Parts: sequence; C-alpha cells; structure tokens
Amino acid sequence: MTVLGVTSSILGQPWRWRSLAADARDGFGGDDLVTQLLLARGCPREALDAHRTPSIRAFMPDPSIFRDMDRAADRLADAVQAGEQVAIFGDYDVDGATSAALMILVLRDLGIEARAYIPDRLLEGYGPSGEAMVRLAGEGASLIVTVDCGAQAFDALDAARDAKVDVIVIDHHKCSTALPHALALVNPNRLDEDEGAAHGHLAAVGMCFLAAAALVRTLRTRGYFADRAEPKLIDLLDIVALGTVADVAQLRGLNRAFVAQGLKVMGARRNIGVAALIAASRLTRNPTCTDLGFALGPRINAGGRVGRADLGVRLLTTQDPDEARGIAEELDRLNEERRAIETAVQEAADLLASRDRSVSVVAGQGWHPGVIGIVAGRLKEKLGRPAIVIAIDEHGIGKGSGRSIPGVDLGAAVMAAREQGLLVSGGGHAMAAGLTIAEAAIPAFADFLEDRLAAAVAQSNDGRALLLDAVLAAGGVNPALVESMDAGGPYGMGWPAPRVAMGPVRVIKADVVGNGHVRTIVAGDDGRSVKAMAFRAAETPLGQALLGAAPHRKLWLAGRAKIDDWASRPAAELHVEDAAWAD
Repeated sequence: MTVLGVTSSILGQPWRWRSLAADARDGFGGDDLVTQLLLARGCPREALDAHRTPSIRAFMPDPSIFRDMDRAADRLADAVQAGEQVAIFGDYDVDGATSAALMILVLRDLGIEARAYIPDRLLEGYGPSGEAMVRLAGEGASLIVTVDCGAQAFDALDAARDAKVDVIVIDHHKCSTALPHALALVNPNRLDEDEGAAHGHLAAVGMCFLAAAALVRTLRTRGYFADRAEPKLIDLLDIVALGTVADVAQLRGLNRAFVAQGLKVMGARRNIGVAALIAASRLTRNPTCTDLGFALGPRINAGGRVGRADLGVRLLTTQDPDEARGIAEELDRLNEERRAIETAVQEAADLLASRDRSVSVVAGQGWHPGVIGIVAGRLKEKLGRPAIVIAIDEHGIGKGSGRSIPGVDLGAAVMAAREQGLLVSGGGHAMAAGLTIAEAAIPAFADFLEDRLAAAVAQSNDGRALLLDAVLAAGGVNPALVESMDAGGPYGMGWPAPRVAMGPVRVIKADVVGNGHVRTIVAGDDGRSVKAMAFRAAETPLGQALLGAAPHRKLWLAGRAKIDDWASRPAAELHVEDAAWAD
C-alpha cells in the first residue's frame, strides 16, 4: 500500500509506510508518537521501556561472552600491575582515534601512560605493519594493543611474535576462517564467535569499552583498587558515541545506549579535547547525533586524511586546554583543506561513474587517497548502488575505498576478491570496505564484483521505496513535532530518523545557495508557510522540480523535520529528500 497514492515520485520511487502495521493505520492503536516510532523500527512491545530511555545497564552484555576477552583482560591487568610499556596501535579514522584514545585514558587512570601509534595513511597505509611492530618492540613496548585494525594482519603479527612482543587485537572488521597469531583477538565478527556474534554491529570503540570494563573487573578481583579509585568508564562514553556514529555503526541495541548516554556526557564537556572540538566546530548548543557525524567526526578524520594522523588521538587524550585548542583549530583548518580536495576528486569521479554496472568502480591517477571514502559515499547515494573509488599512485598501485547499500555485503565481497588473488589486500564490513590493488587488476576486480553482487544489488533496488512515518499539513512541521520525534532517538544507521510527507504545498520562492543546495519557501492549504532545503540537489530532478514549479502547482514534499536554530527564535524546517506532484 502506497502513501498518498505515490507509486513513482519525482525521483522515481514509491512512498510506503515504514511499518506494515501502519499500512492499515490501526496497527498502533492509541499509541503515542514515540511508541509508534519505536515499534516501526522493530522494537518489541516488551522492550519499549528499555528503548525509550536506552541505558548501558539495560543493554551491556557480560564482556566474557566474547572469545579471547578474558585472556586480553588478564594480559592487560598483568601489564598494569607490572608497570609495563604498552603501545596502542590504532587506525587513522574516527573509530580508530576514539578507540586508541579510550584505551589510553583507561590505562592512564590505572597508572600506565600508554603510547599511541597511528600509521600515516599515505606512507604506511591501513593497519599494522611488521616494521612498525618490530620498531615498537625495539623501543621498549612489551605489549601492543591494535584497535580498529589487526584482525587480518597476518604478516605484521608474525613479525611481532618473532620480536617477542605480545599483541592483543581489538577489532570489528570481518574475519576470514584463518586468524593471525595474537595473544588474544577480540572481535564479534570472528567466524568462530558464538554469543558475541550478536554484537557484530558494534564499532571498534564499543568493543574497546567492553574490553576496558573487562580489565577493570579483572583488576577488581585482584584487589587492585583496595587503595585507589576505579576509573569512571561512564565518563568515556562521549568518545564512544563519537566513534560509533562517525563509523556509521548501526544504532540498535547497545550502540543506542552508547550514543544516548554519550551525548549526555559530551554535553557536560568533561573531556578537554572534545570541548575544544565542539568550540572549533562553532556549535553553541550541546551536540546532537547529527553533529557527531557531520561536524565533529569529519574534523577528527581530517588529521588522518590530509594532515598528521595522530592529531585526533592527541586531541582526545591531552590534559592541556591550550594544546587542545591548538589541535582543534588545526583540525578545523585541515577539514577545510579536505573539502577542497574532495570536491576536485568528486567531480572527476562523477564523470567516470557508470550507471550500467551494479557496482560502480572508478579509478584515477593522482587522486588523494584521504578523501576516496567520502567520494565513494557520495557516489553510492547518487547512483543508488555500491561504489568503490580507487586512487592510483605513481607506481601503479591503487588504494580503494567502498561504500555499500543495505542488503549488499561489500566487505565480504572484497575479502573474497582478495582470496582470489585480485587484490594485494582488502577487508571491511557489510557497508564499507578498503583495499589495495594493482592498476592492471582493476578491470578484473570490477568484473568479479559485478558477477558476485549483481543479484543482491538488483534485489535491494527492487525493494527500494521511500519509507514514511507520518503525513502532515504544512503547519504540522513545527518545533513541538521535532522535539517529540527526537524522543525516539538517537537516530542513525539501522535506526532511521523519522521521515514525514508534508503538503500539499505550493512553492512560493526557490533559489540555489551554497554548494548546489536548493532553498525554498512553501505554503500549505492550511495557510502556513515552511522553509524547506534540498541539499546538493540543484542539478537533480528533485532540485529542478522545486526550482521550476509553477506557483499554482501543488506538491507533496518528503523528508526530515529539523530545527533551524540559526535565527533568533528556533523554527522548524523540512530537509527534502523527495517530492511528488499532488495534482
């Protein structure tokens, strides 16, 4: 059953209710709005209270359910009690930076000043290398903890074993049947994982939080806190939330609790670096889930993309307000530089992208590898299919990053391509993947993905529809509605923000602002007018329809109701994702 009879919108998709129960409009009975939103996202009725106010206590599992977790906690506890030198080897993205920062902060509270090692994206690439492992061992580290990487680092971990240094891997990326040699490998996506596999949607920073909890519990049983305070792990939830949202982890179960509680901690600005990052992002209110993904996260990422990879970890772990302010301002500057680089690569990739392939694979000489993941995400959104963007260096070696669509496991496909010998290296998870490939192998790799994923992409696209939670008159889009809907959050991947249809409305004014955004003022039959924004839509059928709509023609607009707090008094606006003619 379609909503408002829309079987093919301006963007060519049907509009349907998010929940089958809503098709009949009586499935929710007299439930309040938040209950309806929770039910429509798959929350069982018996779990409504836990999901309405998600808490760590309600959702956190016993860390011991994960394979190797107790072994990791015991080894970390030994290091703490012996005062060993510990190195934390992290990835250069937000999940890696927050994971490394969390482990450093926990160990600091336990009396150990661990060293952070973040590889340079351009010079070293993703994940631990044997050279780095041996160097850290030679500089005195007796224990190395890899976070957000390491699950498939066979050669590097062999080198560490030869150097007689213990390695604990805390990761969440997909694993093959074979696992590298490590003292402990904690990963919910191990193929031999049992009960812990239910938490495969956790980001690496979430797994690090569970490892920290296991460590504190182990030390407690050993009497370590007889004469010292235990670390307040709850105070670290701000960086857990940041890493979880920035890594586009599904916001269900424990992740919802991490983010809901983490935003509260972030609002208190206890972490000096987080407070400086908020200030550098020019946020004057407490951050929201959207801010984590689009304001704070990109600035942390900028250090690893176009600057110094360790800036994010340094920011989140510094105890000096002046240093925090300086790093945050540098990350803000690097983020602006990243945007300019991204625009150039995006324009080139758009020209090469094919609409005839189920998976769009584009490659270019000299593209900056620090922005290819962002560009792949943009291509994926524009094409409605998985996209992989590959930057080829002067030696003919390509670094690639891919983004997928629901129902298409790109990480597994990349790992299969690696096992077929098409890639130098590669891995990831269902929605994102990274790889290294010889330029000559790119055509064969593209063909491999086409053969493997075409059916899944077709099935995903066949089921494509714009899912709606409510239909409103123009006057219904107001601050009270937005506040009510926000109570069903936090929203993100796997727990989508409410989408409403508004109308019918007439376009009173429309123009192009910023980077191809379409800004409109629309008026409804109820006499109310509302501001509506269609981002990066000026050259799309949606943007052209809004810009060219005749004054007498009526439209239904579909999108997310948001608060515009730039004015002196907050007002509601609609962020338009689609439209349909109402007459």
